Amino acid sequence: MAGSILSADAGNINGVSNAAAPKGKVFNLDYAPHDGMFKNSAGKNFLDQIQFMYDQGFRSIEDNGYMQRSVEEQTKIGNLLAKLGMRMGVFVIDAGDNWKVSLTTGKKEFKDRFVEVCKKAIESAKRCNAKWATVVPGFYERKLPYGIQMANVVDAMRSGAEILEPAGLIMVLETLSDTPELFLQQTHETYAVCKAVNSPSCKILYDIYHMQKTEGNLITNIDRCWDEIAYVQIGDNPGRMEPITGEINYKNVFKHLHEKGYKGILGMEHGNSRPEAAGELRVIQAYREVDQFM
Repeated sequence: MAGSILSADAGNINGVSNAAAPKGKVFNLDYAPHDGMFKNSAGKNFLDQIQFMYDQGFRSIEDNGYMQRSVEEQTKIGNLLAKLGMRMGVFVIDAGDNWKVSLTTGKKEFKDRFVEVCKKAIESAKRCNAKWATVVPGFYERKLPYGIQMANVVDAMRSGAEILEPAGLIMVLETLSDTPELFLQQTHETYAVCKAVNSPSCKILYDIYHMQKTEGNLITNIDRCWDEIAYVQIGDNPGRMEPITGEINYKNVFKHLHEKGYKGILGMEHGNSRPEAAGELRVIQAYREVDQFM
């Protein structure tokens, strides 16, 4: 079943040609699908989906909810990735809603909780050789001045980095556009946090979809913050679907990352614009189209 939807000549779907996209050809950049993205083509079992991803030329995955999986399931995922020579992208270091709205406050109980979850993340990461984990510092604390909140976030991130650095796990701070209540709104703010923490285990997750919404000027801001960017995520805007469905010129953005020598993972943190297996084929074709740099 995994190969059936690509065996026939699919021609051209919404302007995306698959003429130069043979099944199984490894992509130039390291795009990482997630659980459920190819469930109609590979089935609901995540291990089967990972095998399908590999067969289509992907060499990494990401799994935001990885820490919520059982130890047995984490181990199975890690073993399959090792067998296939694939990389694990980000999973989320998540200590619950309370710490997400509270790290800006500087309260000891919330920072301690964050540190404890960082310790648990190390054990989960070992099972799949993960190198990156997403952290969202939290919401504004309206009762405190901005500078005090920034200092509190830096202090919390330093505490996390002290735990993660010896284990070789990098927390990547994600700047989001989901709500104006989030403390980190633009890349330069996240850049300032990483510079202040000054650890190889505290870097930027540059989510192209979110940053197009909050600040635009994508290539310029990537260059400005390049030395602190350790991970990239993808989603077109509007809609947060695969490339070629919105306004972002992903072919140019990816070409720029390729020319800069980016060897990291690009997480496909978006939905599929079309349903069922045909929509999944369209996602693969879209990435074939924007992954050409000659």
